[in-house]
Amino acid sequence: MAVTSAPRRPDQKLRIRRAAARLFAERGYAATGVEELSQAVGLGRGALYHHITSKQQLLYDVMTPGVIEVVTEAEALLEEPLGAEATIRRLSAMTMQAVAQNLDEWTVFFRETAALDGELRREAFAWRDRFEDVWTAAIERGVTDGEFRRLDPIVIKGILGMHNHAHVWLRPRGRLRPEAIAEKFCDLVLSGLRA
Repeated sequence: MAVTSAPRRPDQKLRIRRAAARLFAERGYAATGVEELSQAVGLGRGALYHHITSKQQLLYDVMTPGVIEVVTEAEALLEEPLGAEATIRRLSAMTMQAVAQNLDEWTVFFRETAALDGELRREAFAWRDRFEDVWTAAIERGVTDGEFRRLDPIVIKGILGMHNHAHVWLRPRGRLRPEAIAEKFCDLVLSGLRA
């Protein structure tokens, strides 16, 4: 006779992170209390704290996985034998896709990083800086290879701003798919970068 197991409940920590991402994105970190989090996942405060160590740690755990994944993929992309233009196009597409797929988490990352304290704040900003470093390296490669002209470093911040702040206006099911938006961004950016 076959033994069947009961259906598994979705991972509580994942459910908590998703609910927290939605609440933090909608209301902001400071305006979201532990009581609202408890109600959103159907747990009492004590049960909630069984799954999280602190609200600060939860904020970090909500905002960083998507960024860490994109940074890791972006750093690996730099190791591929691609030209600078192809690298920029892939970086743009991967960023827009990540924002569209995890809109709440990216919203929280860009709006709430300053709400973190101490080491968690330093770590979150370090991930942001690594992402900027990838874009800088890709553009510098283009300058070195003669594909791109040299630009003031502030331009890189502008390019990143186009992508990173898409969380404000991007609608994953909007008129344009994230990949199409990335293409339009790249057409604009690359026309300004080309030597």
